[in-house]
Amino acid sequence: MSLNKAVTCGLVGNELSKQITGKCEASIGRTAVAVGSGAAAGAITSGAIIIGAGAVSAPVTVPLAVAGGVIAGIASLFD
Repeated sequence: MSLNKAVTCGLVGNELSKQITGKCEASIGRTAVAVGSGAAAGAITSGAIIIGAGAVSAPVTVPLAVAGGVIAGIASLFD
C-alpha cells in the first residue's frame, strides 16, 4: 500500500459521496457514504473483483481499502 494511493482513494470516495448524496456540507449520512465509497475505491484499486452484493473473489489488500475509507471519512468532515 502506498500513501499516495490511499489518499487518492479517500479523495475519490469523498467526491463520490457528494455526487451520491447531492450535498456538499458535512453530515453523518454523507460521511457514511464517503467511508463506504473510499473503501470500495481502495478495494478496486488493490485489484479486488467485486461481485453482486459485495462478495470479493480476488485477494484484497485490506489496508488500502481501510485507509481509503478513513481518509474519505475525514475529508467529508472538512468539506
